[in-house]
Amino acid sequence: MKKKISKKPNWIKIKFSIQNINKIKKIKSFLRKNKLHSICEEASCPNLIECFSKGQLTFMILGNICTRNCLYCNVVHGRPQQKYDEYEASKLASIVSLMKLKYVVITSVTRDDLHDGGAQQFINCIKKIRKKNSKIKIEILVPDFKNCIEKALKIFRNALPDVFNHNIETVENLYKKVRPAGKYKKSLILLKRFKYLFPKILTKSGLMVGLGETKKELFKTIKDLKNNGVDILTIGQYLQPSKNHIPVSNYISPNEFNEIKIKAKNLGFKKVICGPFIRSSYNAENYFY
Repeated sequence: MKKKISKKPNWIKIKFSIQNINKIKKIKSFLRKNKLHSICEEASCPNLIECFSKGQLTFMILGNICTRNCLYCNVVHGRPQQKYDEYEASKLASIVSLMKLKYVVITSVTRDDLHDGGAQQFINCIKKIRKKNSKIKIEILVPDFKNCIEKALKIFRNALPDVFNHNIETVENLYKKVRPAGKYKKSLILLKRFKYLFPKILTKSGLMVGLGETKKELFKTIKDLKNNGVDILTIGQYLQPSKNHIPVSNYISPNEFNEIKIKAKNLGFKKVICGPFIRSSYNAENYFY
């Protein structure tokens, strides 16, 4: 999978088709007015226009400053100025209600400065949202809770999501280069422990390709995820957010993605979603039912 690249291939070029500009403006207005954030905007997701025009987004809680500096991610990093907005959960629940969402995805920046890694705020959001709509489905995309996995898992007992998602992101060999503050094995432990404690809850993880991983490393990672209790797997092409981020090593063709999907599916995952523009939360509702 390692080869030099010169330009993006045809299959990686997005053709914008804005179907509902009013929905895009409305979502952005909701977020700005309530001082809330979406990972779609903060991480410069290539699917933003498509998803916003369909009334879909992934909310990002605990502010917009991450305590990590992963070399693939466009989210602002630094030292957060406050614990978090105490009204954040209530405002989020109100927007979810106004948008009449039936399925909501909530992620967060990584907050290594918090004693629980931000787990309690996820619970606050789940409770507030379900208070307004008990039938809504909730997926949470959580950080690795580096030094407080057991504390976070204990907190999650108070309000379980419908889907628990934590992205492994890349192969173990690239962690020091791509995700220096993360630990590959700790991410696997988090997924395994959650599935052990809450076996009826769907677990999910995703990774990027095109960072320099070999096929052997990729499939080892996929097997590791399956062996650690993951039900749903997403795999997408890494795209460099700016010149300051780690460059793309290579582009994976649609045919290669299809081959990866078939092999991964044969391992026993309930769902495998692969493709150049697949992101962890992309059309998440479609893969739940």
